[in-house]
Amino acid sequence: MKDLTLLKSLTEDEYNQLLRQAVAVIEASRIQIAKQLNTVAMSSYWEIGKLLEEKKLDSKHGDSVVKRLSIDLKSRYPDMGLSPRNLWDMKKFYLRYNEGDTKLRQAVALLPWSHNLLLMTYNLSPEYIIFYANEVIEKGWSRDMLKHALKSDYHLTIQPVEQFNNFTTTLPAQQAAYANEVFRSSYNLGFVDAVEPLRELDLERRLVHKITTFIMELGDGFSFIGNQHTLTCNDKEYRVDLLFFHRRLRSMVAIELKIGEFKPEYVGKMNFYLSLLDKLEKAPDENPSIGIILCAEKDHLEVELALQDVNKPIGVAEYQYLLPKTKLQELITEEIQKTEKE
Repeated sequence: MKDLTLLKSLTEDEYNQLLRQAVAVIEASRIQIAKQLNTVAMSSYWEIGKLLEEKKLDSKHGDSVVKRLSIDLKSRYPDMGLSPRNLWDMKKFYLRYNEGDTKLRQAVALLPWSHNLLLMTYNLSPEYIIFYANEVIEKGWSRDMLKHALKSDYHLTIQPVEQFNNFTTTLPAQQAAYANEVFRSSYNLGFVDAVEPLRELDLERRLVHKITTFIMELGDGFSFIGNQHTLTCNDKEYRVDLLFFHRRLRSMVAIELKIGEFKPEYVGKMNFYLSLLDKLEKAPDENPSIGIILCAEKDHLEVELALQDVNKPIGVAEYQYLLPKTKLQELITEEIQKTEKE
């Protein structure tokens, strides 16, 4: 009876806040457990690869030894994936990163084995390997998502860090610094699988349909609240394209999608939406809501002037979702060859 009374005493907003906090705790724990498991596994694979190298075993003179080692190890550890091919891959793993610096080795140690095998098939510099490792860890990329990013040379599309927001003038220093880490100036939405330009509503529907993938592209910490989120004020209804909550920023994040280039008037509309969110839905212990305007193109000077005297935290970012024709042709050819083999 006491529990029922307590439940009734919570408002819907208070309960939703409690739910978000509980989800944040569980998700953070799951991420830490996954990192620890990957680190332990990579440490084992590293040491086995080191042993094979120290014994000077190679495919010409050590094949029979590695086959026997595989059989004996699998009889003791049947679930570890200790096939001869995997053992040779462990040696490659050790040789690939043995002379790398500590930052590089720590980055790959956090990745699942399948991701490391995929990365080793590409001739990437240590800088780009660390970049992809961080993307996988922060966004929870699957192997297929990493493969798609590698095929599309995602690391070459990332522009130098240039701030297209007013976070430093509208947020406390610590939160502004973290917000600048969370939000980027460019996003790759290639997972919507579009080969022709989309209307805003079509792009929104595709993002909602693949919301988990979109959240991974945004980065760690985002929870999806809804699309076309309705805000009612003075008997009028206003709709935010996409609404999220970021657990570490402790802020709601409103995203507006624009198919064309950035226009200064978009800032005024977003500023109004953020005022409504803070007035109608922000919990007392939450930080001010943040707005992100996603456009196909943006001009730095135009964005800077549009945000100059705005008192709500707003960022402007570009996106790309159309597959380049050359990459599209490569993917089609690859699928045809795969089908023919099957």
